[in-house]
Amino acid sequence: MMTTFTGFSQQSLTFLQQVRQENSKEWFDDNRAIYDETLVAPFRALVDDLSLTMLPIDDQFEIRPAIGKTLSRIHRDTRFSHDKSRYRSQMWLTFKRPRKDWTDAPVYFFEIGPDFWRYGLGYYSATRDTMELFRQTLRDSPQAFLAMATCLAPTFTLEGESYKRPLLKDQPAELATWYNRKSFAAMTTRQDMDALFSADLVTTLAQGFRQLEPLYRYLMGIESMKRLTPEQEEGSWSSFPASARFER
Repeated sequence: MMTTFTGFSQQSLTFLQQVRQENSKEWFDDNRAIYDETLVAPFRALVDDLSLTMLPIDDQFEIRPAIGKTLSRIHRDTRFSHDKSRYRSQMWLTFKRPRKDWTDAPVYFFEIGPDFWRYGLGYYSATRDTMELFRQTLRDSPQAFLAMATCLAPTFTLEGESYKRPLLKDQPAELATWYNRKSFAAMTTRQDMDALFSADLVTTLAQGFRQLEPLYRYLMGIESMKRLTPEQEEGSWSSFPASARFER
């Protein structure tokens, strides 16, 4: 049954702060009901409300409001991490196409922590092959890319680790800031925590996600390029069919 999002609460943020400090199974088990009521339930309602905005952007988005589908797990996988904390002190939702290697594909996201919240669109961890295809499009059609990239302003900024040395010499700064990233996301980070306590958060996120739709279409064009045959790959981005470049 779909529910309507009415906002998070101070108790939501307090739980995230306390789980960071306590981080024990005993504490979490004792406070599991608070987690379910103040975080999981409103996150599920938020996914339900936002799905009305997201499906017109991509009707293949996963929209089930469930842990492991659109909602993050609070339990951390510590097998390969130096950080052995059992629980996360953040929670997030995503809108993405279901796939095993989703970290290498464009993802919409919204995340809250004890003292911040952020939302945007990008890669969790793009592979070198994906980034090289992206750079190819910048080399082939730089002006078309820059025209599309204006959709970030004024809400979003580009984030992500860059190479220490430029990959191309004498490249315009507005292109270089994208070209030299190892992976990237367009996001905005805020600390006005009271904004989380209102149903108006749905409108804020929906407007932001729609604002980034041109970037989503562009990155889905990269996904289409991954499926080209070696013979087709010899063509440039500029000759790639527009219907595939911005496929829904």
